[in-house]
Amino acid sequence: MITLAFAMGGAPGGGSAGGGDGLGFIIPMAVIFVIFYFLLIRPQQKKQKELKALLDNLAYGDTVMTTGGIHGKITGLADAVITLEIADKVRIKVARSAIGAVLQKSGSAAPTPSTKP
Repeated sequence: MITLAFAMGGAPGGGSAGGGDGLGFIIPMAVIFVIFYFLLIRPQQKKQKELKALLDNLAYGDTVMTTGGIHGKITGLADAVITLEIADKVRIKVARSAIGAVLQKSGSAAPTPSTKP
């Protein structure tokens, strides 16, 4: 009588696929990591670097758009908060990280505080 385990396992001492070496596993994993690096990780790092440069170069008078879609002109800058004028005499404060794009650059310097009589 032939047992089920013997019939499933093949002939004893035969070259059944099983153990293999670790190199057969490491090489495909390394190739997959390289592909992920060039397709996902590297472009994301480049995009983050460009966004950081954009946020560092904001100036008074720039027309910007927030990530929420609000368009406005920069009237105040602080480390983490930017004041936008979205209509005549309507100003809002948003986080610097909420700026998504600069629509129009203005080369003007910071406005001087004026005193109204």
